[in-house]
Amino acid sequence: MNAQPAASLFIDGRPVEGEGVVLPVHYPYTGEEIASLREASTGQVARACAAAAAAQPAWAALPPVERGRVLVRAAAIIRARNAELSRLETLDTGKPIQETLVADWESGAAALEFFGGLAAGLTGQMIPLGRDWAYTIREPLGVCAGIGAWNYPSQIACWKTAPALVMGNAMVFKPSEETPLGALKLAGILAEAGLPAGLFSVLQGRGAVGAALVSDPHVAKVSLTGSVPTGRRVYAAAAEGMRHVTMELGGKSPLIVFDDASLEDAVGAAMLANFYSSGQICSNGTRVFLQDGIREAFLDQLAERVRNVKIGDPLDPETQHGPIVSPAQAGRIRAAIAAGEAEGARILCGGPGEGAFIPPTVFTGARDDMTITRDEIFGPVMTTLGFTDEDEVIRRANATGFGLAAGVFTRDLARGHRVVARLEAGTCWINAYNLTPVEMPFGGVKQSGIGRENSAAAIEHYSQLKSVYVGMGGVDAPY
Repeated sequence: MNAQPAASLFIDGRPVEGEGVVLPVHYPYTGEEIASLREASTGQVARACAAAAAAQPAWAALPPVERGRVLVRAAAIIRARNAELSRLETLDTGKPIQETLVADWESGAAALEFFGGLAAGLTGQMIPLGRDWAYTIREPLGVCAGIGAWNYPSQIACWKTAPALVMGNAMVFKPSEETPLGALKLAGILAEAGLPAGLFSVLQGRGAVGAALVSDPHVAKVSLTGSVPTGRRVYAAAAEGMRHVTMELGGKSPLIVFDDASLEDAVGAAMLANFYSSGQICSNGTRVFLQDGIREAFLDQLAERVRNVKIGDPLDPETQHGPIVSPAQAGRIRAAIAAGEAEGARILCGGPGEGAFIPPTVFTGARDDMTITRDEIFGPVMTTLGFTDEDEVIRRANATGFGLAAGVFTRDLARGHRVVARLEAGTCWINAYNLTPVEMPFGGVKQSGIGRENSAAAIEHYSQLKSVYVGMGGVDAPY
């Protein structure tokens, strides 16, 4: 299979070949090399940022609705080419085609469309002060740096780029070196939709390229999706230049199932919250707390449904569970499974698997202090824990440094609202899980992140307010 792009980078409106080391791209299902890219050099990072800084003022000077039209046109192009783009996403990530057709580029198109439509509402505020008055102007930040993750590469690129561009910023984006292909497609689509040169560039590379991007003097804002350790390093580097930041990091999120919950719905949600995208989702509810009255029935139905999951070729429309993104990531997941067994937890179903595949795996008999309960695994591994009452489960659910997401299943909606109000998480669901429509803010608290993506709230993180006081009379000076 060949997915070789025209060039490795996209700088100042055109494809450009990288000048750094070779970056091979492998199809996770077979391990076959499907493309060979080159990393950006330090000079190319600087050139992309300089081009962004040069192009950004004229873009910001346009009426917001004109900027919005470019994004809406890009969304339409994505939807027209969804089948082709989704196939590339499957080759890049290994995710089943039945997922990428509905959850990847489609989500990206929704973000472009939403923020394009929001353009006319990018207004400030008038503040009456009696005789005098004040107003605010919402202004762009300038050049934004985006750093993506490998699990939803094209969606993340769109999620970061749409609010940045509609607000009048430029974006220089570095995708993960594991999944570098989708961002290049987005660059071409935005150019085709009418985005002027320089406003969206793509740089390939590993950590050194990201470090050069974050520290470039033109960059005013950094938005990262990644792990907590990476977030700490990027946050510290951004702080050196007092840059704005959005950090969407990892999690070890609780999914709480009370004994009055719909068993079928709760089991289905727990599977989605642990096994979709082979478990490689930051917001996954990997600590599943089961109240005593439902625990046995839940585990029985879960084991039965897991046995029916179809594992295999991700390009087969019937496949529900694909390979892990890389051998290195599979090794980390297998190490976590081994640690769970060594510490005394029991595998109800699944296990380490072979080669590129790790089957849906469920642990029972786990404790809160176990490695599989404390640490993010980022694979198809569910840890189930029992609980007796509401206060107990809230205390245990919050006993983590993470705070990205949480879910509650109960037929008692008063309890559902009461529990999520006490959970220390930025994104919560009641009787649902992992639904992230662009209309709803997404992000975490504690070590899981800073800032929000999606919804009108994202505009606040890609803009700054200027306050203007207007005096309508003489100046009353004591001098």
